[in-house]
Amino acid sequence: MALTLSVFNRWIDITKSDTVNLDGTTYSATAATVPKPCDAIYVGGAGIVVAVSADGRVCSFTAVAGEILPLRAIRVNSTTTSATLMIALYMN
Repeated sequence: MALTLSVFNRWIDITKSDTVNLDGTTYSATAATVPKPCDAIYVGGAGIVVAVSADGRVCSFTAVAGEILPLRAIRVNSTTTSATLMIALYMN
């Protein structure tokens, strides 16, 4: 699958957490609102990225330094994530 070039107009540093989402909300299995997922994750330092999707699915990705992972994630878990200098990228 080819990745098309995207322009990101908003970004935030990612603080790894097993409970706090990228938008600052706290994880809740019964939350009435769904946190806004990012459109991609920039990985500055190589390692494993444990990303959580809006529906709660968790998956581990191995990333190289400088890679942009096209993931719509709401959180990057602290447990098992070894990648560093991550930035959440948003298109709007």
